[in-house]
Order: sequence, then structure tokens, then C-alpha cells
Amino acid sequence: MRVGLSIISGISFIFFGLACFFSNVFINEFYRYGLSEYLKIVGFFQLLGGMGCIVGVFYKRLLIISSLGLSIMMLLGVVVRVKINDTFIQTLPAILYLVINSIIFLDIIAKAKKK
Repeated sequence: MRVGLSIISGISFIFFGLACFFSNVFINEFYRYGLSEYLKIVGFFQLLGGMGCIVGVFYKRLLIISSLGLSIMMLLGVVVRVKINDTFIQTLPAILYLVINSIIFLDIIAKAKKK
């Protein structure tokens, strides 16, 4: 299950990261959030985290770092969406990716403790 979630998360965040640089929809969203000055750095870390999730399938430590980083980023994304009064439907993608990356992270930690 962790491998599948890691690949889904990785591909998604590579897409999201690229969209931060090339998609007017994403660029306009960051203006709406009041965070336009952070667009490129968020995009960079999304690309990095996405690649880390995919490569991390083979390197557990990389997956730990990537999934934790993306979880924190999505937690902040949920906070921003709540702060700007987005609807639950608008906030749902951030919540889902927070849950997915938290599951990946917690699964690795739980299995490491069992050893």
C-alpha cells in the first residue's frame, strides 16, 4: 500500500510543482491566497518532494523526509484555505494529500519501531 501511495503522491506533486511555474490557474490561486511571493519556492519543494516520494520507494530515509515534508506543506495548505474561508470542497484536496503523506510517514515509522 505504501508503494502505491508514494507513487500517487510523487506523480501528483511533480505535476503540482510544475504547475506552480507554468499554470496560470495555480499562479492565480497563490495570488488569491496572498502568497504569490512564495509560488516558486513552493513549486520547487513540491517537485523535490514528489521526486523524493518516487525515488523513496527504493530509499526509505528519502521517503521519510519527503512524506513528512509534504505532510507539513499540506497542513499549512489546509490552514491557509481555512484562513481565507475556502469551502470544504476547495480544502479537500489539501486534506487528502495531508492524509496520504501522513499515512506514508506513519507507516514507515510504525514498521521501523517493530524491528
